[in-house]
Amino acid sequence: MHTPRMSDTTSALRTLLGPPSRGFEVALWDGSVLPAVGTAPKGRLVLKSPAAAEVLAPPASEMRAAEAFTAGILDIEGDTLGVLEAAARWPGPPVTAKTVAAAASGWWKRVHSALAPKLQGRRHSQERDRSAVQYHYDVSDDFYRLFLGPSLVYSCAFFARADATLEAAQEAKLELVCRKLDLKPGERLLDVGCGWGGLITHAVQRYGVGGLGITLSEHQLATARARLAALPAHHMEVRAADYRQLGAFPAFDKVASVGMMEHVGSERLDAYFEAMFRAVRPGGLFLNHAIAVLPTDRKTIPWLSRKDGGFIRSYIFPDSELIPVARVAEAAERAGFEVRDLESLREHYAETLAHWLHRLEERFEEAVALVGAERARAWRLYLASSSVAFRLGEISVFQLLLVRPGKDGRADVPRTRERWYAAL
Repeated sequence: MHTPRMSDTTSALRTLLGPPSRGFEVALWDGSVLPAVGTAPKGRLVLKSPAAAEVLAPPASEMRAAEAFTAGILDIEGDTLGVLEAAARWPGPPVTAKTVAAAASGWWKRVHSALAPKLQGRRHSQERDRSAVQYHYDVSDDFYRLFLGPSLVYSCAFFARADATLEAAQEAKLELVCRKLDLKPGERLLDVGCGWGGLITHAVQRYGVGGLGITLSEHQLATARARLAALPAHHMEVRAADYRQLGAFPAFDKVASVGMMEHVGSERLDAYFEAMFRAVRPGGLFLNHAIAVLPTDRKTIPWLSRKDGGFIRSYIFPDSELIPVARVAEAAERAGFEVRDLESLREHYAETLAHWLHRLEERFEEAVALVGAERARAWRLYLASSSVAFRLGEISVFQLLLVRPGKDGRADVPRTRERWYAAL
């Protein structure tokens, strides 16, 4: 059996990685460097083993690239976002007789990740959804604090000023949600997918509301309860519950769902909005904040096939789904809601993720100690690739403000948006 020499592999890679217009530098395991074409980011793609080269064999696969990265044989040095964005703009390896021959030569090895969740049962059953949520969120609270900060707010921040810190931008987002919901003292707020309790504690402290937060994550439940317990007397509680179990509670004045709908699935979208409609009183408001795929043929890295399934859905957020905002609004209207406001925060999420990535990379050794090298690398890739996807307009995040119509047709919605953004 012929074993390709190092020079054979390098030559095949030069064929795959040569022009046209590759705007990022590539460093190989043998010390050689394939220079970028034109202006390049202050970083480079690093192939640490011949096994990583399979990523570049056409048709390249997102899953193989991600698995090589999490295994540590493919890496990025320097400007992670810059290199990924340059890769996204690269037309990809040319499909020619030479590149096909290089791809068929067999000088790579498939690398499988051990991170894949072992979910059982029917997709989007309550039991499976609980397992999927716990797979992602119950990793380690200390790990999440490394990049989220002490507030543990895990959704798009709102950067009202270019020089805002991440903490200030997250507080501004929480305040914006509360203002859009027009919260008043004594009202009952429902927070669906309340996370570690950031929104409900903000709403209790600033607006004097009571109500309920629900989550399927055991770690989040414990932390949210501890945060509420540290506050003065209030009427807010947190329970382990699914959105399909809300029928046992009387209707709430206001409802928020921030970063939770991505776990619902398109086949259950109507059931989700029907449950939210029942959960809010007539005349009450519902704010639905969720990531959506944009109607474009562009992919984060266009030359990567996703026929093996998406990396983030397979290894980060199992069973998750991003639904176009038009379909979301239609489902809300079918349930009986009236759409009162729609706002995109796409650039804000790109910036939020960039902050998270920077913090994770700064404390990467601590992250590895907490969750292991493979998971830490997977989260680094997830944060970076998601930021690039928001930057390039593949995905966005929307806040959809809805009202359940009352008998008189009135709703607690201001005439303009001015009050929402004042002094954020």
